[in-house]
Amino acid sequence: MELVPLGPDFGVEVRGIGLVDVATGDEPYRQVRAAFEEHSVLLFRNQEVTDDLQAAFSRAFGPLERVKIGSAGVGTFYSRLHNLAADGTAVPETDRQALTARANQLWHTDSSFKKTPALASVLSARRVPGRGGETEFASTRQAWSRLAPARQARLRDAVVTHAYAHSRDQIHRNLMTESERLALPPVRWRMTWRNPVNGRVALYLASHAYAVEGLDDTEALALLRELIAQATRAEFTFEHRWRPGDVLMWDNRATMHRGRPWPDSEPRSMVRTTIAAVEADGLDDVRAPRSGQPRARR
Repeated sequence: MELVPLGPDFGVEVRGIGLVDVATGDEPYRQVRAAFEEHSVLLFRNQEVTDDLQAAFSRAFGPLERVKIGSAGVGTFYSRLHNLAADGTAVPETDRQALTARANQLWHTDSSFKKTPALASVLSARRVPGRGGETEFASTRQAWSRLAPARQARLRDAVVTHAYAHSRDQIHRNLMTESERLALPPVRWRMTWRNPVNGRVALYLASHAYAVEGLDDTEALALLRELIAQATRAEFTFEHRWRPGDVLMWDNRATMHRGRPWPDSEPRSMVRTTIAAVEADGLDDVRAPRSGQPRARR
């Protein structure tokens, strides 16, 4: 296996090992898992990917999430992220799928709004526009390391509330139905997630986050926006330009990502599988502390 750097201190292209190798072999899995824990974002190129292969690769790392209510692919393991109408052409820019794509252009980490958050996401390119549609990444592990020790001490046990509706409402108030809002109520997580393999700490933030225990609404939003802005400064991010056959895997515990715009008239089709976090992935470390533990302070 060869690892080729992609971004500033995180992200690598994996060469010499592909999805089939990981899905069928213990040693390739161990090598790729070690790279995942260390580098947070992995790129595999020229993969002959199918839904079944993507699922088999993903299951090597843990249980798969089922697609949530209101999303294309609901109830399956395959989130269909596209702007395609039934005839294969691009949907109008006012279509729900187009609006969802705009919401995914906010900095976020997948499934932070769920009762069980995500360890990782695996995204494969099935149809790529002629220009645009990149995916951009930022390391929240590196962002944490850049904070002053005194600020780390204040924020380490901060409790943050996440809700899927918060990010969707930033795009369009009617992007979620009432039944979807009821099915996806707010959840509370610690602001940091400690990697159990190497002990490194990362901020756990997203566009879904909107409240911080101990702060009023204005202070909380200001703090969250500041931390996200610092984490995603241009010099700390990298942008992946998709080619057919590309597959990306990223650590939702230690990164944020966002899609980039592309021409409304051009079709784009991606498939995502999402791997749920379990206790061995450090899930205990991200649970909100019980009453009486440290509160958030600026």
